[in-house]
Amino acid sequence: MPTALRISALGKRLGRNRALDGADLTVPEGEVYGLLGPNGAGKTTLMKSVSGLLVPDSGTIEVAGRPFGRDSLRGIGSLVDGPGLWPRLNARQHLRAHARLRGVDPGAAVAELLPLVGLEQVADRRAAAYSLGMRWRLGIAIALVGRPRLLILDEPTNGLDPIGMRDVRALLRRLADAGSTVLVSSHQLDQIARTCDRVGVLVRGRTRYEGPLDGLARGGDLEEGFFSLVEQTSPGVR
Repeated sequence: MPTALRISALGKRLGRNRALDGADLTVPEGEVYGLLGPNGAGKTTLMKSVSGLLVPDSGTIEVAGRPFGRDSLRGIGSLVDGPGLWPRLNARQHLRAHARLRGVDPGAAVAELLPLVGLEQVADRRAAAYSLGMRWRLGIAIALVGRPRLLILDEPTNGLDPIGMRDVRALLRRLADAGSTVLVSSHQLDQIARTCDRVGVLVRGRTRYEGPLDGLARGGDLEEGFFSLVEQTSPGVR
């Protein structure tokens, strides 16, 4: 199966903390891949490294079989640390601005992405008036400007109500079914279980498991398998 993203022995120190300590991931094309781990495991640091927001200290990143570089960013859309929006601009204006930055047709981006994320009815409302779920949808739409082949989303259901979570899950599946690859992080096992084709588990900056969800489960219980893995490799973490 072709590989959208391959990470090998990735290391990154932030101050005195070793946020990544030899992390490895292999993300196949056209899948929703879930990145799991307790708080402080290195998930956001890894995603920032793949998004070009941080430079790793060691290891390698390959995107679509090629070493990571500036050109790789053209094929990557990311939403890390929440949607950064301009409060006075509406969804239509956000998408037009980001389309110009990416060198794509603003009108086409608006026409394609507003219906995709379900924001047509509020497209002319300022972002300051959006609910948290609407802000996340707009953030995902911005990440999709230019139709990148790899989409990186850090905790996209965090803080959403059940309807918002369901809508985001359905959107991620539609994107994968249309040929995109999605790397999504979460600490919510149930959200990952309902969305992802396979998972990777980070603990203290290292990959402790990678594979299908049923391989992580213990006695048929996904949560028990996850807790067991985390406690074995990082005693005392909760």
